[in-house]
Amino acid sequence: MIYLLSILITGAFATSLDFNRTECQSPTSEPLDGCPPGTLLVSQNATNSSASFATIQSAILSLPSDNSSATILILPGTYVEQLNVTRPGPLTLLGQTASPNNSSSNTVTVLWHEATGNDVNTFDNAYTSVLTIAPTLESSLTGSGPTGYAVPANTSFGTSDFRAYNLDFTNDYLPYSAGPSLALGVSYANAGFYHARFSSYQDTIYVGKLGQVYFDQCIIAGQTDFLYGFGTAWIENSTLLLRSCGGGITAWKGTNTTTPNKYGVYIHSSSVLPANSSIAAAIEGKCSLGRPWNELHRSIFAQTYLDRAILSQGYTDWSSSDPRVVPATFMAEFEDFGPGWSLRGREDGNVTRVLTQEEWEPYSGPEKVFEGGTAWVDKLSEV
Repeated sequence: MIYLLSILITGAFATSLDFNRTECQSPTSEPLDGCPPGTLLVSQNATNSSASFATIQSAILSLPSDNSSATILILPGTYVEQLNVTRPGPLTLLGQTASPNNSSSNTVTVLWHEATGNDVNTFDNAYTSVLTIAPTLESSLTGSGPTGYAVPANTSFGTSDFRAYNLDFTNDYLPYSAGPSLALGVSYANAGFYHARFSSYQDTIYVGKLGQVYFDQCIIAGQTDFLYGFGTAWIENSTLLLRSCGGGITAWKGTNTTTPNKYGVYIHSSSVLPANSSIAAAIEGKCSLGRPWNELHRSIFAQTYLDRAILSQGYTDWSSSDPRVVPATFMAEFEDFGPGWSLRGREDGNVTRVLTQEEWEPYSGPEKVFEGGTAWVDKLSEV
């Protein structure tokens, strides 16, 4: 009940964009033309007199920690920094671009270079993230074991409405899977990403406890368990790029089950493809849709194109010695298609659930899986 009340109360502050974002993002001689009053401008170009900030994080830190709405416009460049958003009020980050409806043409990259779980670094995964959205450090921590880090019970919910458009978030620790290296971590917050790109090799996107994240027309690249978490993620009209095969695409834990929430990751009307033609042949038939981070894993690929890289059985056990698959484990598909789809293979593998229309219905839209309403979600496809 505390979980539901927290979402509902903070949701009262959620607001939709009340300006034309594409006008604000358009490159002009006066960058803030078309932006709402009070928009902050970030630029690496010291000669740009309109910019008050040279880094994105300095602009974020200048904002009051209250429920007021804020917008930050970021001019082209590669910003080598970690971003942390703790404020409760709605915040919108906009990347300047002449192609606001094309995630492949973004001009702003936020770059970081960190990983953990190896011989060099042994700190929590949260410390590696390029962008973290959470009210406190403790709420962002992953922890270990089936229930993860024990977030204090009195932790307040963070932002009810974070949005980012046309930004690339890249963790380039190494050009292969070498420990968790997050591009994004969201916990105790609502966040939406549009025409954004996320790149890493292992654990690219983490949706932590009480996190709710919506992705529309995004590109997400990874190799090992690159969609993982405790919370709820909805991905649609997007592209998942396989940089190689390792573990699975999805790895989820179910721990927030004292209230009737629909935690999990849902990939809808999207495509799963090799990251480039040079690896396509090497990974054919070898990549798993996911594996259970714990026995209460929930993920669904629905009406999504699957490249021939996907192995015939679809999902897999965690490992041969520790399968973690029980009747409550929910690793499923609904009306997927493409050369990576095989009904016979799924049936023979005896791990993947193939859903009927009736079984898919309770999860068939963001409004079905997110708690507290979807006022914070920008449905680009409906504009």
